[in-house]
Amino acid sequence: MPNTYSQIYIQIVFAVKGRENLISKIHREELHKYITGIVQNRGQKMLSIFCMPDHVHLLVGLNPSISISDLVRDIKAGSSNFINQQHWVKGKFNWQEGFGAFSYSKSQIDTVIKYILSQEEHHKKTTFREEYFDFLEKIEIDYDEKYLFEWIE
Repeated sequence: MPNTYSQIYIQIVFAVKGRENLISKIHREELHKYITGIVQNRGQKMLSIFCMPDHVHLLVGLNPSISISDLVRDIKAGSSNFINQQHWVKGKFNWQEGFGAFSYSKSQIDTVIKYILSQEEHHKKTTFREEYFDFLEKIEIDYDEKYLFEWIE
């Protein structure tokens, strides 16, 4: 879009359906590259990505030419089709409905990137459930727990 200038940084978080541990370490890098390709093909900038076995964190420099919901829809649809075509899991792979989207200022980007890249260490101390509720509470988002992810701990 000509004459449109923006600086929008969004961390996107979504989970595997049923919170199953289906994203294996051996496929992680290939999945990172595939999701990055989807983001870039939609005209967005991937700043950081990390796939845990049961959820994903992305930090995207968002161009206002697309809505966050449309971008997440495309990432989930494309990546689940890719995982299924690769036969990485028994049965059919799906992402859970919904996602979290959290905005950051430019001054916070380095910290968020480090946070995303340190997910394995982070989750040795904190569950995904604790992490997600912490996001919602820190950013003061009103929520109804019955509409959040399926929690399997």
